[in-house]
Amino acid sequence: MAMNYSAKNEVDGGRTGPPRGATKTRRPDNTTFKLQRLPDWQPILTACTVLPTFFIISLIFIPIGIGIFITAKNIREIEIDYTGTEPSSPCNKCLSSDVTSCACIINFTLEQSFEGNVLMYYGLSNFYQNHRRYVKSRDDSQLNGDPSALLNPSKECEPYRRNEDKPIAPYGAIANSMFNDTLELFLVANETDPKPIPIPLKKKGIAWWPDKNVKFRNPPGRDTLQEKFKDTTKPVNWHKPVYELDPDDESNNGFINEDFILWMRTAAFPTFRKLYRLIEWRDDLHPTLPAGQYYLNITYNYPVHSFDGRKRMILSTSSWMGRKNPFLGIAYITVGSIYFLLGVVLLAIDNNSRNSSNMAYITI
Repeated sequence: MAMNYSAKNEVDGGRTGPPRGATKTRRPDNTTFKLQRLPDWQPILTACTVLPTFFIISLIFIPIGIGIFITAKNIREIEIDYTGTEPSSPCNKCLSSDVTSCACIINFTLEQSFEGNVLMYYGLSNFYQNHRRYVKSRDDSQLNGDPSALLNPSKECEPYRRNEDKPIAPYGAIANSMFNDTLELFLVANETDPKPIPIPLKKKGIAWWPDKNVKFRNPPGRDTLQEKFKDTTKPVNWHKPVYELDPDDESNNGFINEDFILWMRTAAFPTFRKLYRLIEWRDDLHPTLPAGQYYLNITYNYPVHSFDGRKRMILSTSSWMGRKNPFLGIAYITVGSIYFLLGVVLLAIDNNSRNSSNMAYITI
């Protein structure tokens, strides 16, 4: 007499699985999930369920958009173009091919005071940092302080791997094209005291924390930074080696220099801006940058006229949403308005269909 499955398991000492010699089956387990007997829910779309959704979304999006737009409008910003292509520009003299380093001064006026912390950017136009070969022309192992990668450049960095029979540090097209203009800001006090007041510009705290502390590191060791880079040479277009980017501050020198870190984070569009300095708000009783006459002292090193580029300096206040960007508020208002109009149109269509149905019953 044949045993059933459970009895055979007891005889086999509680061993799980099919009996010996039994054929395997493809039948799934008798569970609700595997046999697809889970309960489902299919919403029935009616005017009473859809129309409130449209109006709720519009009531949420429109106030948020108005708040973001007003906040963006309250952010004060001024741009100073110092490319120098115009003959009347003070920086026009710096476009000569015979000039390697040039200084120029541009005067400007702040009509309104800038309150709170002020961000100082440099901006470039017609500069394509998003080109595929340009983006790949770097070695993250070298930038992370790997000693072996320091002396063995990656082939992706051609033709900026070696110079004067030495490996370049940092190598690659991105590092070679680093922005190197120097910008200084001065306040012209008044006519009786024409001595300008220099505006203190903070050069640390402008890079992202993961970049500064994780992605970018100097080579390890107790030697000086110059000793660590002694077997390398500077990039072709640089005026000084990497260990002299900020010789006065060891925590902002070499690969961990914050100007260098910001430049290595490539931009997605050909017109972009990068943070250059911070102007901190120090006195609660006085604005950070009072209204008045200023001048920008520029050490003009970075050529852009060969590719029809433009250079500019931007001063901007900030808010909880970051820098000035009215597009986000306009987008919220637009989406909320579209949902509101669609709700009104669908409500009118629904009322019209209901009235037509009632008239049909009356006619009958």
